[in-house]
Amino acid sequence: MTSAGIDPTRPSIARVYDYWLGGKDNFASDRELADKIVKRLPQIPEMARANRDWIIRAVSFAVENGVRQILDVGCGLPTSGPGLPNVHEVAQSIAPETRVLYVDNDPIVQAHGRALLATNSHTQLEEGDLRELDKTLASLTFFDMSQPVLLLLAAVLHFFPDAGEREPYQLVRSIVEQLPAGSYLAITHAEDTPETRAVTGDYTAATSQLRSQEEVAAFFAGLELVEPGVVRLHEWHPRDDSPFNDPVTVLGGLGRKP
Repeated sequence: MTSAGIDPTRPSIARVYDYWLGGKDNFASDRELADKIVKRLPQIPEMARANRDWIIRAVSFAVENGVRQILDVGCGLPTSGPGLPNVHEVAQSIAPETRVLYVDNDPIVQAHGRALLATNSHTQLEEGDLRELDKTLASLTFFDMSQPVLLLLAAVLHFFPDAGEREPYQLVRSIVEQLPAGSYLAITHAEDTPETRAVTGDYTAATSQLRSQEEVAAFFAGLELVEPGVVRLHEWHPRDDSPFNDPVTVLGGLGRKP
């Protein structure tokens, strides 16, 4: 166990994802699990990169449509590879005044993220969990909660099973209810396919639940879906110059609160 409370012998979802993105903030245990999953699902590193590329497009859309506050929950490590900038880098390149609040419960994310963001007054990282986010919002001072917020739940909800202390659909609804009109909800979610089903048991650190396109779309109940709705990532506002336009079994959607 390290001084920061990080156990390098236990794999972390955030560090596994970092490894797939080409980052260096991971341990042997993370790489071992990541490589094990790749053997069963060889496209998963491409899925991770396509997920980040989709986040870039969704964040750009929201900021170009007037959003100046972004809440990235389950943000993971601040890995920034070629062509894959972080959320705050994307948003603030369009509108420098955009405020970005990252939230994650992984100690290594806290350690590395706070060091990276120390000189950025418009970006903060807080320790937290989606299950307690509605309480966090109630006392949040970093944002002006009278103005629209982009709530980003990228590759998060497939770690929340339908059965549990707080059912995920109700949890998302309770958070969206606190957001002002004009806010956006952005979700990416692993699709329920035979290929992805084969690796869910490898995520030993968390419970996984894959969902269909219709089940993911249900998270946007009451919101106005941005066209073309909930689709595979490469089908949602693709960039002509993107190297990540190949089909992957990950769904994405962006909805606006009327």
